[in-house]
Amino acid sequence: MARPRSEEAHRKVLLAALDLFGERGIDAASMDAIARASGVSKATIYNHWEDKEGLLLEVLDLVHGLDRERREIDTGDLEGDLRNVLSNRPPDEFEQQRIRITPTLIAYSAVHSEFGLAWRRRVTEPARLCLTQIIERAKRRRTLDGSLDTDEAIAMLLGPMLYVHIFSSQSEWKKRDLGPVVAEAFVRAFGRAKRRGSGRLKGQ
Repeated sequence: MARPRSEEAHRKVLLAALDLFGERGIDAASMDAIARASGVSKATIYNHWEDKEGLLLEVLDLVHGLDRERREIDTGDLEGDLRNVLSNRPPDEFEQQRIRITPTLIAYSAVHSEFGLAWRRRVTEPARLCLTQIIERAKRRRTLDGSLDTDEAIAMLLGPMLYVHIFSSQSEWKKRDLGPVVAEAFVRAFGRAKRRGSGRLKGQ
């Protein structure tokens, strides 16, 4: 089935903007240039996005897979659920575009701090919400100790993943998936079933 014209135009603009942001940089890629490259009128573009930063955020959602619907993860296995979230990777389809746009995104975020904050929140919030659900559910089921602080737990889980993201340009990190390692270490350290007889958690 063919896409509705408005949906097709929307995607054309996203892809044209992605190419121009990577080629020219974000500041140099004007809405006029994006309109010309996409074949979509500037008036139509402004019907879809309030400004260029709104368009940029949706472009980043696309290439990082944040536009994909996320389902609640509950397999009954704490380690498996954590591994599922931590090993989630962006779509291979846009790998080269992500590599190309990352330097200009970093530079733009450094100058436009409010945008940088909005983008960081957009990246981390889905994973944080998923991990919150998993951890709170595990505490209710007593597979994690109820006194474990959820925010501290999330920091311990996401910290290694952010480290890998920061250093992903180094060849030894490019294909490395720390998700299973981090999930296993966390459950080994804080899972109730695996800690019986090996010491007590904070508050026990």
